[in-house]
Amino acid sequence: MKVAIVAPPYPLEEAPSPPLGVTYVAAAFEATGAEVRIFDYIVSQYSREKLEGEINLFGPKVIGATSVTMNFPGAVRIIEDAKDIDPSILTLMGGPHVSFDAVNTLKRHPALDIIVMGEGERIIEELVSVLRTGGDLSSIRGIAFRKNGEIVVTGARELVDDLDSLPRPARHLLPISRYQALGFPVSIITGRGCPNACIFCLGRRMVGKRVRHRDPVAVVDEIEDILEWGFTRINVADDLFTATPAKVKAVCEEIGRRGLRFAWSAFSRVNTITRELIAMMRDTGCDAVSFGIESGNPEMLKRVRKGITLEQAREAVQMCKDEGVLAHASFMVGLPGETPETLEETRVFAESLGILYGFHFLAPFPGTTVREQVHRYDLEILTDDWSRYDANSAIVRTSALSPEAMNEFVAAIEKEHRAIWEESLKRYYDGTASQNERVSVEGQLRTQIIFKILSQDLIERFGSVDGESDALGLLCRRAGAAVGGDVKLVERTVRSLADKGFIKIREDGAERRSWFWTHNGRVDFL
Repeated sequence: MKVAIVAPPYPLEEAPSPPLGVTYVAAAFEATGAEVRIFDYIVSQYSREKLEGEINLFGPKVIGATSVTMNFPGAVRIIEDAKDIDPSILTLMGGPHVSFDAVNTLKRHPALDIIVMGEGERIIEELVSVLRTGGDLSSIRGIAFRKNGEIVVTGARELVDDLDSLPRPARHLLPISRYQALGFPVSIITGRGCPNACIFCLGRRMVGKRVRHRDPVAVVDEIEDILEWGFTRINVADDLFTATPAKVKAVCEEIGRRGLRFAWSAFSRVNTITRELIAMMRDTGCDAVSFGIESGNPEMLKRVRKGITLEQAREAVQMCKDEGVLAHASFMVGLPGETPETLEETRVFAESLGILYGFHFLAPFPGTTVREQVHRYDLEILTDDWSRYDANSAIVRTSALSPEAMNEFVAAIEKEHRAIWEESLKRYYDGTASQNERVSVEGQLRTQIIFKILSQDLIERFGSVDGESDALGLLCRRAGAAVGGDVKLVERTVRSLADKGFIKIREDGAERRSWFWTHNGRVDFL
């Protein structure tokens, strides 16, 4: 059986790293003996024509996609295109969004055949068996599908208790060199589960309240695999890495025992971090910790069941500073009962921490308490246009705060941050920036350039260099003209892609040569 898994487009602002969920799904299909390909449109341009070419070349019997609410519209469009290209293909979708909106999704999108709800690995095992034998889909718990014109939901499925029994993520199916060029960290999990009950979050609903841990040896085995691919930075994507101090200690000790050197980051909570944990993490390469603080108003924190205090937040941030670990805090705008006063309290508190912080808007995703019980709160949800659920603009109102006022609040903060960036940019170009500032600015500019090159398929579009002696120079000039802006930086960036082996040139005939993306030193099969 041939199976294609779609990695739908993801915006640069969301720091698109190699997709972890997609590779877990791909590995689960591979474990059944299926032949699997990942159609990755995170780091390449999507078009129906490209999809049709890939379907015709590979010939999958099944095509599936995973998505969060933000990129669901793009993901389901790809599924609909696939069904139109080949009506016989079986279409699947999983992920947080459809797991909690399965019936509505099937009603609105007839091209979608089956929805996988919750953790999908064990479901995939049974699904492949049923598809091969022609069995009854109703026997598989954890899916939704149509039968005789009616939607069937087979009920909830238990979570995977032994995470170490799952196959390791199939990262070998990704276009590795593209992700290496982009430079975002590779995600890994050391466990699943979130013991907290924040009303705006899906973590507890999706992966359960009991934290299930992986064997630290297996975790570090996977880290070694990632490092062997040539990646140098890892992000621990657990909902709460520091939920169990003994687990953190065991993972750090295993990293230290093997003498591994790499940079990594993790998500934590201000009421679970300790000075001992921070020091232990730092000593094995952790240089950044992210905290979701959400509000600077104590009553708001209670209302959203955050379970933390502002004093705990201050202490956690100070401990990070003392131990030389970068702390980052995130805050929400538009929580239930939000007022101009609570927003101002949050702004003042965020600034008082003296660390990097960001604001994003409440997005009441399907499956969250705040959405399912919105009638209990001072909150009105203004749209079900899922494309607007990117946390980049207000889609709610409270009795005291309009969406326009929320947008204005964030815009004012972003204006301040943009002014700081523009000053740094000015110093970069006039040669007065410090070494650290120059490296930081150029790094951000290069990331933007590389994402444009990837998302617009510029290597593929401009890679043919027939009869040209300076093949790399021609590619640089073409890319520079297409990207615009600092043409010299674009050219340096393209040359660095070649220097690092992410792109290479091949002979396509007696007179024809073309540049292509490698796949960790091999030809990218996509």
